[in-house]
Amino acid sequence: MSLEALVLVIIAAFAHAAWNIIAHGSSRSGLPFLACGAIVSAVLWLPTVPLTGGLGPGDWRGVFIGASVSAVLHVGYMVLLQRGYALGDLSTVYATARGTGPILTVIIAILLLGERPSPLALVGVAVVIAGVVAMGLIGRNPARRMRGAQGVQAASALRGARRIDPAILFGLATGVSIAVYTIWDTHALREWQVSPVALMVGCAALEVPLLLALSWNRRDELLPTLREQWGRLVLFGVLSPLSYILVLVAVTIAPVSLVAPVREMSVVLVSLFGAFIGKERRPALRVLASVAVVGGVVLLSV
Repeated sequence: MSLEALVLVIIAAFAHAAWNIIAHGSSRSGLPFLACGAIVSAVLWLPTVPLTGGLGPGDWRGVFIGASVSAVLHVGYMVLLQRGYALGDLSTVYATARGTGPILTVIIAILLLGERPSPLALVGVAVVIAGVVAMGLIGRNPARRMRGAQGVQAASALRGARRIDPAILFGLATGVSIAVYTIWDTHALREWQVSPVALMVGCAALEVPLLLALSWNRRDELLPTLREQWGRLVLFGVLSPLSYILVLVAVTIAPVSLVAPVREMSVVLVSLFGAFIGKERRPALRVLASVAVVGGVVLLSV
């Protein structure tokens, strides 16, 4: 990977970690926050389209098709992620999603885009999986749940210990959506020569009606959310598109099978925040698991 692409992806990782921390803090707002965030994102970034290459060398049809499909995929991603944040720890949901996404992206890029990462990348896949599993298991202590329980209580505790954490399930589902939208957006950029900024702005604009429809039963919360959380919404509206625009630019100059894994450097940043600022359980183990994920990411990028 070129130095230019690497720098873009690292900056994107910082921006992505920041907006996920913001989104986690607003997880109770759910769909109204996401709908307002899409509106703010489209409004803030629309004026930059003429300054960043317009629609790109292709025509408007490529932008429309690419942005339309991307909007549906991104809405699915955001809904799954927001739901996961409402159910579980920040580090668990985020690391599971961001660990699963690049693994699937690499596989799909090999099968559909004809990319060929190095054999060492296969070792990276195994390391990332190990780190993700470790992150998901941190804080779960079946033995402690069993202590002092007897009879039916003991059996109930054992069943609870074996039940899969819903935060992990939503994290995995989010990871699948990440892989799908990453491959689709890469295809749109390369096939129809769409400008990265135009694709992102079009995606945000088309997300608005979808998110408004999904949040229709909570429509009375939209204006209060806009008034009460305008600061977070502005940060979200700047950082969320910025993080992905930088990634889209990077995939135009480097293989997506390399860009997608390196992007997950943000896992460490979010885990550090969750461990030391969010006071989540077992901070040292969370950091070690995050380091394992990043170590696998590095191998995937070789």
